[in-house]
Amino acid sequence: MRYAYGVTSALLLAGSALALVTGNSAGAQVAQNDAQQMAQVVPRAGAPASFAELTAQLQPAVVNISTRQRIRVQANANPFAGTPFEGLFGNPGGQGGGGATREAQSLGSGFIISPDGYVVTNNHVITADGQGEIESITVTMPDGTDYPAKLIGRDAASDLAVLKISGSKPLPFVRFGNSQQARVGDWVIAIGNPFGLGGTVTSGIISAVYRNTGQGGAYDRFLQTDAAINRGNSGGPMFDMKGNVIGINNAIFSPTGGSVGIGFAIPAEIASPIIDKLRAGQAIERGYLGVGIQPLNEDLAASLGLPKNRGEFVGTVEPGQPAARAGIQAGDVVVKVDGKDVTREQTLSFIVANEAPGSRIPVELIRDGRRMTVTATVGKRPSEEEIAASNFGNPDQPDGDQFGQQKPQPSQQGLVEKAAGVVVQSLTPTIARQLGFPESTAGLVISAVDASSDAAAKGLRRGDVILSANNRPVTSSADLEAAIKSAQGGNRGALLLRVQRRGQSATYVPVRLR
Repeated sequence: MRYAYGVTSALLLAGSALALVTGNSAGAQVAQNDAQQMAQVVPRAGAPASFAELTAQLQPAVVNISTRQRIRVQANANPFAGTPFEGLFGNPGGQGGGGATREAQSLGSGFIISPDGYVVTNNHVITADGQGEIESITVTMPDGTDYPAKLIGRDAASDLAVLKISGSKPLPFVRFGNSQQARVGDWVIAIGNPFGLGGTVTSGIISAVYRNTGQGGAYDRFLQTDAAINRGNSGGPMFDMKGNVIGINNAIFSPTGGSVGIGFAIPAEIASPIIDKLRAGQAIERGYLGVGIQPLNEDLAASLGLPKNRGEFVGTVEPGQPAARAGIQAGDVVVKVDGKDVTREQTLSFIVANEAPGSRIPVELIRDGRRMTVTATVGKRPSEEEIAASNFGNPDQPDGDQFGQQKPQPSQQGLVEKAAGVVVQSLTPTIARQLGFPESTAGLVISAVDASSDAAAKGLRRGDVILSANNRPVTSSADLEAAIKSAQGGNRGALLLRVQRRGQSATYVPVRLR
């Protein structure tokens, strides 16, 4: 079971209205009108009396999935290396020093989508942490019959996988429905294998449609439900009241490790086309621009003077990729792609991922307060492993005392320190070299941070280098003071700093002004 870390929902089981009769005829008339209006709102069918009939029809097609995998782990160094005892206890790193492996098992759920035995599940069910080398996959039917399964295809980005089993007779199966017709408040049931118990049915309602969990990625777009989902439910189906699969249970929000009434399912409209391609052996190709993006939250929007949660902020642009070739720059705010608004529910990553590589699309953006449109030719999205490998690793921890012991000059302890919560000094070639930056780096180095400031809360610290403020280069304290005054004059509550830390690429940090 995957977890989305960051409201429980209550089921409305009846539609009766309670009116307090006061003896006042006008009040009684209002109560009567309210009751009539309530009768029109509450569905005539009311709450299902039982899910038993629906469950009996669907449960035979829901299976348990177990795997055996070989996981490569970091090998321990040989403590006797270089001594006469080096080979006495074998090679802790495995043959050839290539690293050790351990056996792992996983349990999850799935469902059959055709009478000839194609099975759908989550990719993370069959690959532990995405790093497992599969040795065997077993599909267990509700009657206890085991089938060896063959992996037909898997897709890490959408977390989907297709298996194949072969039976002596046609197998029970279920069909995908239309998740686009799902509404908040609709009844759903989930069937799966929580904690290895097998054949467990839970019910609830759809709590949200197209929920963005904030975890990022091309498919951060889920159906949210309060039907109990726990470890082992991953890959199992979420059914509507017509018996159609409208979601694939995928993750939960859980500070406790168990169900707290917030579960997420991959919508059928997203899953079904991917499943069809995997089943046919086709490659999954997605669009790609090559930008690092940030949601336009309250602080970031305040620093730019823009409405929050409308568009996404471009923090980085990968050289040579489609966005760079189209002229998109770091600091731009993308508000529309191919005619589709960029919102929290419809992110830039989601829109672009669903564009065909090679297609030309208009990208509407805001730069320095001006709205403009560029045309980008969509590239092919790299694998998740390639994307992860392209990011900087963990930075070295800088030595806070490397760049001198001098106290900040009085002129540096004015507006900058009071408003932004930081004390800065010019970045000289000597300081840049000591901090691990090229001597040609231009900017300001933070020499102190007020612990009570928003800058400290955002993680800024001594040794960080400020490259720009509100998209203007800064090389002196006066430059930063001018940026602060400009922001305050424009009634902006935050200052947008472009900050770089040793070992990392530059990033944008909105800092609240005091």
